[in-house]
Amino acid sequence: MSSLALSDAQPGVAAGSTQYLSFMLGQEMFAIGILAVREILEFAGVTPVPQMPACISGVINLRGTAVPVLDLARRLERVPGPISKRTCIIVVEITSADGPFVIGILVDAVNAVLDIAASEIEPPPTFGAQVRAEMLQGIGKVQGRFVLLLNVQHVVSGSDLALLASDGVAPADAVPALSA
Repeated sequence: MSSLALSDAQPGVAAGSTQYLSFMLGQEMFAIGILAVREILEFAGVTPVPQMPACISGVINLRGTAVPVLDLARRLERVPGPISKRTCIIVVEITSADGPFVIGILVDAVNAVLDIAASEIEPPPTFGAQVRAEMLQGIGKVQGRFVLLLNVQHVVSGSDLALLASDGVAPADAVPALSA
């Protein structure tokens, strides 16, 4: 798997703005806060694991550690897109009750890092959204287009995370930290 490591340095970020990694699921653009992202991997397949929730595709070998992979389309109750040369796994680190946890998120394509000013982010809608409001951090406006800003903590929380964490799959301290 080839990967793109993300550095902690954030040069050129305007005051009052936050950086988000944007990606596609079907024809829709989503984004997650860049600080949760550890790296981006080219999709090279996953190993299925029996008796996992439907939204968990399986695991990948990340430098000798089994890291679970969440199929974001299934988690958001959508039909998964076909695997293509642009399909990626975004490796994120989130905080759970048991400490940091590393998980991969399967997406159709990664776009770019976006700087979105706080003034350009609206709160999640209370109705009519295609994604449950608790999974959204907000809706960003970028160049006349809406970007759904996912709350990665809520997307991978709940029974799926509890099940994985209880099995001890991919604790954050088992995956080497990225060098700056």
